[in-house]
Amino acid sequence: MTLIKSISGIRGTIGGKVGDNLTPVDAVKFASAYGTFLKNNIAKDKLTVVIGRDARISGPMIHNLVVNTLIGLGINVIDLGLSTTPTVEVAVPLEKADGGIILTASHNPKQWNALKLLNAKGEFLSGADGAKILEIAEAEAFDFSDVDSLGEIISNDAYMDIHIDEVLNLPLVDIEVVKEAKFKVVVDGVNSSGGIIIPKLLKQMGVEVVELYCEPNGHFPHNPEPLKEHLTDISELVVKEKADLGIVVDPDVDRLAFISEDGEMFGEEYTLVAVADYVLSKTPGNTVSNMSSSRALRDVTKAHNGNYEASAVGEVNVVELMKKNNAVIGGEGNGGIIYPELHYGRDSLVGVALFLTHLANKKMSVAALRASYPEYYMSKNKIELTPQIDVDAILTQMTEKYKNEDISTIDGVKIDFATEWVHLRKSNTEPIIRIYTEAPSQDEADKLALRIIDEIKVIAGI
Repeated sequence: MTLIKSISGIRGTIGGKVGDNLTPVDAVKFASAYGTFLKNNIAKDKLTVVIGRDARISGPMIHNLVVNTLIGLGINVIDLGLSTTPTVEVAVPLEKADGGIILTASHNPKQWNALKLLNAKGEFLSGADGAKILEIAEAEAFDFSDVDSLGEIISNDAYMDIHIDEVLNLPLVDIEVVKEAKFKVVVDGVNSSGGIIIPKLLKQMGVEVVELYCEPNGHFPHNPEPLKEHLTDISELVVKEKADLGIVVDPDVDRLAFISEDGEMFGEEYTLVAVADYVLSKTPGNTVSNMSSSRALRDVTKAHNGNYEASAVGEVNVVELMKKNNAVIGGEGNGGIIYPELHYGRDSLVGVALFLTHLANKKMSVAALRASYPEYYMSKNKIELTPQIDVDAILTQMTEKYKNEDISTIDGVKIDFATEWVHLRKSNTEPIIRIYTEAPSQDEADKLALRIIDEIKVIAGI
């Protein structure tokens, strides 16, 4: 099971059989379905779609297939080339385009790629729209254009710079205070487009940059998910360089993690907490994160007299609740910052700029800033799924087992205990079940996770 079709797009490994993996045929099929969906729903003579990709080895191949499929449907393409997910999201409304596609498998290893689909606002499609695209793909209900009606390609490689300008022009981003702080920062760009855009942003803010894995060749030097166990190289280099902090992004630059000056992880959960603390101090209001995110955001929001709400996992769900609650800041505990003042999408650039402004204003070290927030520790685990495992039955049995606790079944099963919680859910992007726990200490979080994993294995008979 290496081709995953979901309402947020299609993701799979390169090569293999059609329908089982992300082959050229599958890339064309789903690009055709997306283009057909736009043509069916937007009454225009000529549609325009923005396309960008990360630096994956398969990127140019998938990129050419998708672009030329849209051209074949009579759709014009604004081709950003090497780009980032938030850059494409920013470009769609600025170009008054009808949609966008980002070719990236986000934090997945190099053998994966994906088509992430956007609407005319530069936001991820709704579940209903995603379902319609899957139906069109399944039926192969495509009608391509004749030779006189083919689309055109407009190349525009300026959007990474435009994106940086949009971030630096935000009222809460203070370039001068950051320049005065004279920060020295190590950047791990995991050899993708973050290796270009993050150093460029930092240099424009007067930051001294030490680059690590910033060559956008798609050969990821470590697992690209920005977790502690994958980040030993940057942790060591931050200490060696006597840097103020380290910055890590994933291949498409929508997840952001910081390393403290002592080489310790700031904690990807606390990326959003710190940025929200700064935003709320200047613009009081509400916040939203997903159910798998730390309670620390709730605590910080309450300290600023705001209201915190938790959504189902998935960026589209977070954005929907943010709009409903007029949240001034939100995101996901995986280091995803959503700042509506710029756009409704996870954006590491805006996260970096707001975090550095906050740090410079505080005049404290990154470790001291981290210590100023409520102490919670998470354990993030997963169990590989096989066709024999009935995940829904497992979740039902776990719900019954803990029915006397505070339980939410909005998204999988979340069990809130007095001082800790566990969230169980089937991943939308990988064939796994995720088990997230949080507690006042790492030991407690790990023990809770192990207990729950053991209980699941007993139920599943594995």
